[in-house]
Formats: sequence, C-alpha cells, structure tokens
Amino acid sequence: MTAHAPVVLDVAGTTLNADDRRRLAHPLVGGLILFARNWVDRRQIVALTAECKAIRPDLLICVDHEGGRVQRFRSDGFTPLPPMRRLGELWMCDAMAATDAATACGFVLASELRACGVDLSFTPVLDLDHGPSGVIGDRAFHRDARVVTLLAKSLMHGLLLAGMANCGKHFPGHGFVAADSHTEIPVDRRALKVILADDAKPYEWLSTSLASVMPAHVVYPKVDTRPAGFSARWLREILRGRLGFTGAVFSDDLSMAGARVIDGREVDHTEAAAAALAAGCDLVLLCNQSVDGGRAVDALLDGLERAAARGTWQPSAASESRRLALLPQTVPLPWDELMHAPAYLRALDRLP
Repeated sequence: MTAHAPVVLDVAGTTLNADDRRRLAHPLVGGLILFARNWVDRRQIVALTAECKAIRPDLLICVDHEGGRVQRFRSDGFTPLPPMRRLGELWMCDAMAATDAATACGFVLASELRACGVDLSFTPVLDLDHGPSGVIGDRAFHRDARVVTLLAKSLMHGLLLAGMANCGKHFPGHGFVAADSHTEIPVDRRALKVILADDAKPYEWLSTSLASVMPAHVVYPKVDTRPAGFSARWLREILRGRLGFTGAVFSDDLSMAGARVIDGREVDHTEAAAAALAAGCDLVLLCNQSVDGGRAVDALLDGLERAAARGTWQPSAASESRRLALLPQTVPLPWDELMHAPAYLRALDRLP
C-alpha cells in the first residue's frame, strides 16, 4: 500500500461508529473535515478529535471556519467572527486598523479551533467581491485584489501565531460568476490575461505565504475545458509553474455538482478524484457522503486502491510531504488557559 494518503472524508455524527473507525484507519485517508452536525459542545468535539488522532496520529483534522455565515462551531464559548467583507469595509476607513483586526480574527479563529483539536481551517477566501456571486458574497474581503491580499496576509499571520496553516480559495477566482458550484457548473468566459491580472493576483502576491490552495469548481473555457480543480493547465502550469506556488492543493468537495462532469461526461467520485490527483491536487475532499452509511466513501477508497494497482493513479511522495507539512508543529493552549492568555484577550479586543 502507498504512503500517500490523499482522501479527506467526513463522519456522520458526534461520535465515531465502527465504519468511521475503519475508514479513518484506511491508508488512503489523510484528513477529516468536520461540519456543524459533528458539533454538540467543546467537550464533545475535543473527545471526537482525540479519538480520531488516537486512530491516526497524523490525520489532518479540518473545518470550514471563516467567520460570518461560514462558521461551523458557534456555541459553548466560540467567538462569533465577522464576515470578511467587514474587514474590507474597515480598510476603507482605516487600513492599518483593518490589518490588525484581520490578524486578530485569524488568531482567535485558529487558537479556539486548535484548543479543540482541529488542525486546519479552509481560510482565507481570496475571491474578489465582483458582486454577482451569491455563494461568495460577504465571504470576500474586497473587490480590489491588493486589499484582499493584504487583509488575507494579515489574517494568515494570526493563524500562524496560533500555529495553524492556511488555505487560500478558490483558485483562480470564484467571485466573478453568479452560479453556485455546489449545484451547477459555473462558467467564467474571461481571458487568461484578464484573470491573471485581477482575480488570480492574490495567489501570485502570496506565493511564499500560502500553505495550501483550493481550486474552484469553475470552468474557464478560454483557458481549459475542465474546471480548474481538474485542470493540469491551471494547477501545474499556471499555479505551480507561473505563480510559483509550492504548498498543498486540495480539491474542492467532489460531491458538488461542479465536480461531477469532466470533459462533457458525468463521472463518479473515483473518476473525479483520480482526475483531480492527476491534474495536480495533493488531496481530495469528499463531503457529506457518510450520512447515509458511507457507501460512496467506501467506493472511493476501493476505487483509488484499484486505480493505484492498475497504475492509472500514481501515489506521490511529494504530495504526502505537502500534506504532512500542514499539521501544526506546536502544542495548542488548552481552552481554559487560552481564555486568560494576554495575546488572545488582546485579539478579542481588536475584532471588528
């Protein structure tokens, strides 16, 4: 069996069942993504993450926890964080205060998650606020790529102070299209030159700061017929080659509508995962497929095993090293200590 563990899956409930334990021990599983349905309170989530780590010490435990409407844990002491647009609005009044507030947001976000056993939040959103995108909307910092870059870098500094890596999304930009890739396949018909000069600029300017990137399930037909997350042109040639990115690449959720059609053909989760990995993703997410017993998760794991045996998917030692590099390298403060830590208290004061 391979040393490359590219699959990030989920679990159905607030505790692990026998199938969850079996899947987490599978050698192809390298990550777990948590959702609001996995949350009761801090004691429960600490017990859940600890049991997962007992099964797989190098498991990367992730969550979508950005602030605003995308914040999975909202009770039992977790700080409600503002949508990123509020930092962009603050920038327009006081740019320097906005950068400090962004660092405060990152520090509070990461230190609270890490106190509960979570390793990585899929943040910051680097999409530009063009206006029509409902799925991005106030999740974006600003319309100006320069403002987005500086606020995201400040937020990433806060994450780093709490020992957490980062994930810029959704490369090369999801903010221009109105369609929601959860339910349909958005198409952005702009030229590559236009995208690189605007929406993709934060990825160039943050090329030495980003630890990981998540591409968009958006088709840019003037660049490639495939969505960016399945496109070697976008991931290998442009993101890594032209923009110099060296970190990990996550696929977006393979159960989304935007991931189910490649080259004009409907594909299953295994085909989608193999295509994403071949295009340059290091890790693939399959979300919300454990809730009905997890048949789709088992099919993906079995399918990738067969693909590796046939040679249609090649496990990558470099991808595995990039996954491991996302794991925190410091011991987090326990919650009760965190609540009295001067840096944390100061960050709370600086939230917008």
